[in-house]
Amino acid sequence: MIRFFALFDALDRTTRTTAKVAALADYFRDAAEEDRVWTIALLSGRRPKRAVNSTELRTWAAEVAGIPLWLFEEAYPVVGDLAETISLVLPPAARREDRPLAAWITDLIALTGQPADIRRAAILDAWDRLDTGERFLYNKLITGGFRMGVSQGLMVRALSQATGVEETELAHRLMGDWQPRNTSWDSLIRSNDPAAAGARPYPFALASPLDDPEALGSVADWQAEWKWDGIRGQIIRRAGAFALWSRGEELITDRFPEFATLADFLPEGTVIDGEVLAWGDARPLPFASLQKRIGRLNVTKALLKDAPAHLLAYDLLEQDGQDLRALPLSDRRARLEAMLAALPAAAPIGTSPTIAFSDWAGLAAIRAKAREEQAEGLMLKRLSSSYHIGRKRGDWWKWKLDPFTVECVMLYAQSGSGRRANLFTDFTFAVRDGDALVPFTKAYSGLTDAEFNEITRWVRRHTLEKFGPVRRVPPELVFEIAFEGIQASTRHKSGIALRFPRMVRWRRDKPAEEIDTLDSLKELLAMHG
Repeated sequence: MIRFFALFDALDRTTRTTAKVAALADYFRDAAEEDRVWTIALLSGRRPKRAVNSTELRTWAAEVAGIPLWLFEEAYPVVGDLAETISLVLPPAARREDRPLAAWITDLIALTGQPADIRRAAILDAWDRLDTGERFLYNKLITGGFRMGVSQGLMVRALSQATGVEETELAHRLMGDWQPRNTSWDSLIRSNDPAAAGARPYPFALASPLDDPEALGSVADWQAEWKWDGIRGQIIRRAGAFALWSRGEELITDRFPEFATLADFLPEGTVIDGEVLAWGDARPLPFASLQKRIGRLNVTKALLKDAPAHLLAYDLLEQDGQDLRALPLSDRRARLEAMLAALPAAAPIGTSPTIAFSDWAGLAAIRAKAREEQAEGLMLKRLSSSYHIGRKRGDWWKWKLDPFTVECVMLYAQSGSGRRANLFTDFTFAVRDGDALVPFTKAYSGLTDAEFNEITRWVRRHTLEKFGPVRRVPPELVFEIAFEGIQASTRHKSGIALRFPRMVRWRRDKPAEEIDTLDSLKELLAMHG
């Protein structure tokens, strides 16, 4: 753990990319192999399941520190981080011990499902063998809030420097459903067995936001298509393997049984990138239809009937077992169209249509109709571009529609978490319904730190009631909320739910009497829901 903390400390002390990569590369050269694998897992989101909840941790830490729980609770928002608060209040370790990171994590995993007294004894024993910095990381492992300020791309770059393996190859090997508990360093990094790829997806190519398409030059160099509002995924058909992976590296094959027939239709050695959509009458259904299936492990017959899934394919990444990603998009696209044209008409897959345009002004007019197509805007891809890893600025762009907006008033405020634990950042908003105010959404992002500080001071001065961490305040502060979509909801009193709400402006110039109404949102729902 001492070596792992030294890495964390080195990363925390710099904002320079080259310094972060160098620190990681040094770690991957000399740390224990099991610790290297777990570090890769932590940096790519594969964290151990929580064995202890935050209430237990706060209670046990207060007991060990010999302070009342209320005092710990008062200190927590001042420090702003639970793991750090615990590490600071605990007495010095009585018998410090340098155990490998992998050993500490293995012990934590073994505590899952154990009685509270066994878990308490194990956690207190660990605290007594770690110094303040190491305790902080250990507590982060427990709470699942582990962050090291390093993107997966930087980690891959460091691994490449440490091992000599190409970045593109490493990025591919780290994809998929591998687990650190049963994966060795050699099998993850050194193995070059093609059969080991199995159903492993490729790293997804991502697009950058676009403001002005005129800056892209000649329209002849670009392919335009709709930016569909669904779930990005890769369909994989290889020897002995058929899988559907989401962009978040989640295996979602079983959630979309309609695609099982593609295992019979697609040629072996095929990987297709596309968008999973709910489908009806030969066109996409609203995202709300697909949302009913997200998170459902068991898909009912009613859902399969009401929201059947369909894949609109963007790209062909592998054909006959050959990696095509280095080929130009125009070539990959031609191969994709030829492959899908040979499939039965009833197959739940099709090519995402390209959009013909002769100038940027004409394309802008087409983009304005995106919502009629159940799309979020347009995608622009350079015809000569390869299928890159992650977000490579210059070749792929997303030209999204401007969001919907609504002006509303804040009714409730709640503290944030992490570095914003001592600020009120999570707000509940309402619109007018006659003479009443009806809560309709929550939002917690979009403002500056200075604005959050000012609002926090206002909330503390104007609190009317407290409900645990929530404060009710006078309906005086008006905000403009942006959102991507609207849908009917039986779970909310307002009868509506917004997609991706966030604050875009604090309307200091506007009185609460001039906020929008519930009727105006229902009119928007009727047009776009």
